[in-house]
Amino acid sequence: MEVVLSGVQMPRMNSIMERWIQTCRRELLDRTLIWNQRHLLHALREFEQFYNSHRPHQGIANARPLRPLPIPVTDPEQLEPLNIRRHDRLGGILHEYHRAA
Repeated sequence: MEVVLSGVQMPRMNSIMERWIQTCRRELLDRTLIWNQRHLLHALREFEQFYNSHRPHQGIANARPLRPLPIPVTDPEQLEPLNIRRHDRLGGILHEYHRAA
């Protein structure tokens, strides 16, 4: 483990990292038996990718940080034929949902 000092001009950095670590621990590490360092690094890489690209965030209209806002579906006829597929990651601990083509 290595101590990383926060910058003088960054008072919110500590709270942001505490929130990410809390989320990672609650959603991943509390549900996973880690075998070794290689397994831990793989699980953390998968969770980081899931967290930044797919997981909805409680921000502006639940937009993901690295994607634009989704287009709202307003036509009632489009709501009926939605076919949702689930993709499991990390052996079913993390779930991604996508519309099937």
